[in-house]
Amino acid sequence: MQLFFADTLDLDLCTLTPTDSHHCVKVMRMRAGDAVRVTDGRGLLCDGHITIADSNACQVAIDVRHEAYGLRQWRLHIAVAPTKNADRIEWFVEKAVEVGVDTVTLLVCDHSERTTLKMERLEKIVGSAMKQSIKAYRPQLHNAVAMRDFVEAYSRDGSCKLICHCDGDRQTLGGCYTPGRDALVLIGPEGDFSHEEIAAALQAGFVPVTLGESRLRTETAALYATVALNLMNT
Repeated sequence: MQLFFADTLDLDLCTLTPTDSHHCVKVMRMRAGDAVRVTDGRGLLCDGHITIADSNACQVAIDVRHEAYGLRQWRLHIAVAPTKNADRIEWFVEKAVEVGVDTVTLLVCDHSERTTLKMERLEKIVGSAMKQSIKAYRPQLHNAVAMRDFVEAYSRDGSCKLICHCDGDRQTLGGCYTPGRDALVLIGPEGDFSHEEIAAALQAGFVPVTLGESRLRTETAALYATVALNLMNT
């Protein structure tokens, strides 16, 4: 069943967002009486049916409410340096949302070849991936922040804090992560984190981890960590 967004689901009748109203009526060609699912992106998912098929303000009657739909007992935050090729980091964001992520923060690192991305485009990718995978919680997306400022801000965070890099002594994910615990994972740019950045992360309480013997692209490493941690919590 198709999933759409509505800004509020407080009443028994809701209105889809303008973008989703257009997609529902003009693209999907849905009509009054058709069954749909609607979410507010804050954990509420509703089964309902279309009452007014308006491409600007499609109205849906709510039949059944599912509170805290798909709520997980742990949270995952991936902080990743944008790739030089924007398509690759967009691919990661899409797949991470489908697999399961709560927050994605973009990092500006010493070796970064790209420091900005089109956040509006990324937000659209988040929304589309969320609807594709039938999720009721919209992941948070944070714009680029300097890596050192980020690790300092999270120095007192109680999550399992991990930094994935390629040099020195490192543990495996399974060796340092306990299922059920919140996780915060740092993924560096092409060229990896600098030695100074790694030292700053370790001082802030991050644990160095390896993702295996293969040298992975940034977006591959980020998705690898996302999938592995989700599997550990399955």
